Amino acid sequence: MNSQNEMASHYDAGQQSFTTEQSFSTGDILWAVGIWSVILTLSPVIVFYMLMVA
Repeated sequence: MNSQNEMASHYDAGQQSFTTEQSFSTGDILWAVGIWSVILTLSPVIVFYMLMVA
C-alpha cells in the first residue's frame, strides 16, 4: 500500500509540474520584462560606445 501512495504522489507531482509549465507565472513575466528593460536600456549605450571606439 505504501508503494501505491508513493506512485500516486509521484504521478500527482508530475502532473502538477506539467500543468505549471504550460502557463507563465507572474514571476516569469516580471523576470522577462526586467531582462528586456535592461537590454533595451543598455543597447544605445553599447551602440554609442562602439561608434566612439571604432
